[in-house]
Amino acid sequence: MKVSSNIKISKNKVGLEFIEINNDKADARIALQGAHVDWWKPKSIKDDVLWLSSNARYEKGRSIRGGVPICWPWFGEHPTDNSFCLHGFARVIPWELIESSDLKNGATKIVLKMIPTETVKKQLTYNFELIMSIVVGETLSLNLKTTNLSNSPFTISEGFHTYFYVSDINNVKVTGLENALFTDKNNNFKKGIEGDSISFKSPIDKVYLNSSNDCYLEDKKLKRIINIKKSNSDSLVVWNPGSERAIEMSDMGKKDEWRRMVCIETANTLEDSVVIYPKLSHSISTEYSVQEY
Repeated sequence: MKVSSNIKISKNKVGLEFIEINNDKADARIALQGAHVDWWKPKSIKDDVLWLSSNARYEKGRSIRGGVPICWPWFGEHPTDNSFCLHGFARVIPWELIESSDLKNGATKIVLKMIPTETVKKQLTYNFELIMSIVVGETLSLNLKTTNLSNSPFTISEGFHTYFYVSDINNVKVTGLENALFTDKNNNFKKGIEGDSISFKSPIDKVYLNSSNDCYLEDKKLKRIINIKKSNSDSLVVWNPGSERAIEMSDMGKKDEWRRMVCIETANTLEDSVVIYPKLSHSISTEYSVQEY
């Protein structure tokens, strides 16, 4: 196995392992439970890029509120059994480090593989391989590759449920989704067409369908634009819970902490779910970059 000179493995008090990355371009931390990036910050950028709840739970078998949770093999509730884990089990299952390397541009690449547990085997009827590649540098690049190892096709929905840090929800807007078709989960999945830009005057949970465009999160107070670039993704979700829903979520942080986050999620979900045929693979990718002004 290749080994990067810029990583070290740490462990918390309950035994969860983390990969800590410190290179010339950026710092990052990835939990091996869930292949979960909970911290990434380019050294050229003043403020945090990812939001992480002050009440985030670092426990075995529990998801972490903030950073970049993986949603797989379903996005949202399970299509037929809502007793299964919301957004799938990938974010609460152990992964193993199979490769790490230092790239010529100063970035660090790590490759992780999911370790199927008995819980996974009970919830799925097919064999698969799931590989996560993460490149930490001036940008953060994520690639999730699903390979069908069974003899029949299967369908997945998936996404990177990324929490971005903002100065305040009133200071930001999202562009790049003009005239896009959306499904509004807060309005009985009613469909509509987006206007010029997205602002946050009320709780929002919209799935933008058949949309492969880049989008941009602009923060007037932090004077920066975060570019969300994606590949092999036809859905994008924009989410902020609002005050009432945030209060109901014990791991959402202290009062009004929800005001400093926006989720913009590269995904394939609802009618954009993906069919993977035997012995073939599908990859979904996203890349985040920050421009200050």
